[in-house]
Amino acid sequence: MATGAHLEKLNALQRRAASYGEPLPEKGFASGPLLIVAGAGTGKTSTLAHRVAHLVLHGVDPARILMLTFTRRAAQEMRRRAHEIVRTALDDSLGTAARAVTQRLGWVGTFHSVGSRLLRHYARPLGLDPAFTVLDRGDSADLLDQLRQELGLAAREQRFPRKDTCLAIYSWRVNTQKSLEETLEQQYPWCVPWQGELVKLYRAYVERKGRYGLLDYDDLLLYWHIMMTSEPRLAAHVGQHFDHVLVDEYQDTNVLQGGIVHALKPDGAGVTVVGDDAQAIYSFRAAAVENILGFPERYQPRAEVITLAQNYRSVQGVLDAANALMAEASRQHRKHLLSARGEGARPKLVSTDDLASQAEYVCTQVLQRREMQVPLRQQAVLFRTASHSDLLEVELTKRRIPFVKYGGLKFLEAAHVKDLLSVLRWADNPRNALAAFRALQLLPGMGPAGARAIIDQLVAGDAAFPALGGLTPPHGARTDWPRFAELMTELGTPQRPWPGQVRRVREWYQPQLERLYEHVHTRIGDLDQLELLSGQYPSRERFLTELTLDPPQATSDLAGQPLLDEDYLVLSTIHSAKGMEWDSVYVLNVVDGSFPSEFSTGRPELIEEERRLLYVAMTRARSDLQLISPLRFPVTAQARHGDRHVYGGRSRFLTEKVLRCFDQTSFHGSHLGEAALADASAPQLLDVTSRVREMW
Repeated sequence: MATGAHLEKLNALQRRAASYGEPLPEKGFASGPLLIVAGAGTGKTSTLAHRVAHLVLHGVDPARILMLTFTRRAAQEMRRRAHEIVRTALDDSLGTAARAVTQRLGWVGTFHSVGSRLLRHYARPLGLDPAFTVLDRGDSADLLDQLRQELGLAAREQRFPRKDTCLAIYSWRVNTQKSLEETLEQQYPWCVPWQGELVKLYRAYVERKGRYGLLDYDDLLLYWHIMMTSEPRLAAHVGQHFDHVLVDEYQDTNVLQGGIVHALKPDGAGVTVVGDDAQAIYSFRAAAVENILGFPERYQPRAEVITLAQNYRSVQGVLDAANALMAEASRQHRKHLLSARGEGARPKLVSTDDLASQAEYVCTQVLQRREMQVPLRQQAVLFRTASHSDLLEVELTKRRIPFVKYGGLKFLEAAHVKDLLSVLRWADNPRNALAAFRALQLLPGMGPAGARAIIDQLVAGDAAFPALGGLTPPHGARTDWPRFAELMTELGTPQRPWPGQVRRVREWYQPQLERLYEHVHTRIGDLDQLELLSGQYPSRERFLTELTLDPPQATSDLAGQPLLDEDYLVLSTIHSAKGMEWDSVYVLNVVDGSFPSEFSTGRPELIEEERRLLYVAMTRARSDLQLISPLRFPVTAQARHGDRHVYGGRSRFLTEKVLRCFDQTSFHGSHLGEAALADASAPQLLDVTSRVREMW
């Protein structure tokens, strides 16, 4: 039985959250529904890990704890921290006993990965093939594109939505559970005339996935949600597997995920959710902030709410500004962040003449702080959208300041990675015609028509991979055909052990890689990474599923030159920066039109999300925060009329109460002399008659 010593490092509210509930007389731990509102930098991960460890140390079987996160890395970090806490509590110097305990924490993962495991387990009652393949986003879009062609939708005189738009509409409809009509009217109004055709497309998409034994990314949540909400006995059976359900980043859950959590434990017994409504910034991914705002009232009696407000990241000056910003939000779980690091410097609001001056100012400040022993890597420039850093990137390059911008080609989008995985996916699911179509065309002399003919022959004969050797490929592919048929037969053998399969495919694929692509040496690094990753999974199915659901973020191919400096500045969109922190943070374009975005105008719920987005940007700063507000923005399209710029309005979020938390200053760029400044500030003369004439 735990003594409580493992909670000593936590503050009072963290301890209360980690230990909420009562030990059972025999063995285990009971608690009602709990919402932990964890403000930015308040030690959320530590608190959640301590709660997991507290449950284990009070006799809860680790195998009966379900923990849902949003990334595989977060799940791994949670398991690691829980292991260290248990190890310390057991005084287990070698970690043997602690490892035995935490290895039983088998149900820690993302919503999608846990959903995949449960759907395979309950596949038969749901009418699914347990060997289904999970499509990544790229393959889903390709399948929709194939169906667009087959249904004759791509050849219309008027533009029909492209494959990526079709997938985005489908995904939004599934994850919000709104009707297609609502989805089109609210998110894709230009597609409203195509509603009937889109219905046909999506019906064909669902039917084709069923025929091939495929589920896409959204299906994993949709099918799990249907299983939990449409068949009470099945839902109860799933819920009985777990005594405690813990959910991280609950503010980012969508309607399906919120419904799944509730259906797992309708009375809330053992449910703990952690999140911060002030950091709910992913509505464009269908996240529903109402899940966390309405969580306490979802249960009777009302769920317990514990708010963590002791901040360990930022100085109080930064937090005062963030607190003032959120104090004016319309609906929230109110909190007032207090710093454990002292008062610190007040943040700055800097007005610059224009975008060029903004870029010059940021570069000057970055270099000044570097001379003050703040490394470039501890400084970050954040912005609303990726294009906002264009001028800054030019200025950084001129000054030879190395930088890294978050983004680039995603790992699973690289052609050579998709090639190798298509072979493994086809071997794992012989009905996966999408993977077969790509794998077959890797052969020299095999085009789309030849690949389709081979697939049709296999389907017509209901044949397995050994039958490939008896088929006749196109003339140009006959030399390489026997070796390929041998590979697929070998991989398709159920008794074939998983270790070594990626190596085997690589040996076959190497000549194709050298024939198909340039810069082969950079691509080989990605295949090395794939082979290394494969050793971390017990089976081919788990490898393919987990890689699809949580892939590496970038690929060496086309990702840019390797860093030639030991230090570099970080450039990032705010959405990509969530969860990160730096000593110094500069936020660009803090004006109306960017904060809030012009596209949120007229929609109060989106305006409030824009407020939260600025809050997330501000709370990334540990010691130094600067918001930068350019006065003028170029309007290229109007240049021929003499209007060289428009003036940026002060962000509506910077009210008088918020401004009192900032030191305000201005910066004039070196490219503007006094005469130029005077001329630029003068109003432009308008030739009204010419303007009216040009209208006609």
